[in-house]
Amino acid sequence: MTTPTLDELLELALEAAREAGEIALHYFTRDVQVEVKSDQTPVTVADREGERLLRARIEERFPGHGIVGEEFGVVRAHAPYRWILDPIDGTQSFIRGVPLWGVMIGVEQDGESVLGVVHFPALRETVWAHAGGGAWWNGKRARVSSVARLDDATLLTTDTRLFGEASLRAAFDRLRTRVKFERTWGDCYGHALVATGRADIMLDPIMSEWDACALLPILEEAGGRFSDWRGIRTIRGGNAISTNRLLFEPVISVLRSEAQDTKI
Repeated sequence: MTTPTLDELLELALEAAREAGEIALHYFTRDVQVEVKSDQTPVTVADREGERLLRARIEERFPGHGIVGEEFGVVRAHAPYRWILDPIDGTQSFIRGVPLWGVMIGVEQDGESVLGVVHFPALRETVWAHAGGGAWWNGKRARVSSVARLDDATLLTTDTRLFGEASLRAAFDRLRTRVKFERTWGDCYGHALVATGRADIMLDPIMSEWDACALLPILEEAGGRFSDWRGIRTIRGGNAISTNRLLFEPVISVLRSEAQDTKI
């Protein structure tokens, strides 16, 4: 198997994300049937058709690569290259007609997240990066903010109730009292706002690898940090933090303070 360049992988990821986004837009703001999966999360025909398209494009171009998708599982789990897919991140927003949802494509090479694309079809925004190539937002460089103090920071999350479900409520409450603003511009859009300097901290109490793989290279190439709540650089920590680089240690310090939760 010929080893592809990161630029070749990125070319396919961008093209496929936009195609999957067009499929999702076809159903957006329409009365689509919503099913509830075994993990109690929603899914629609748009999620499934989008992932089928992504898988087909990858199989056509790189048939030896592994694929991990939220809707249809894993093929070739031990391949050196693995594409990790979330066809619609923010399905709750999607089904309510709110445009803050995205198509997520990440690529791992030998277990390392090296490429990420997050495409927001309804907003006409795309954020992408690959290792060593910088982060980009609609064709211009993406950079995290220079906010250095928690007192000046904007904190984002998706749904505050999820912190209680994940036994992370006390840690979240400690941090939210320290920041200037708190908003619920969540799911992958919140992480993209941090990567593009429009927000400073994004917290996710519950996170899967298909939610995270695309984000790690984007945040790092934009000059930021991506980790789990323990500060470990991983896409499989079960939760996630995106910050600019200046705020990473202060955020981790607050989350680990003496009143810390048992899960941190």
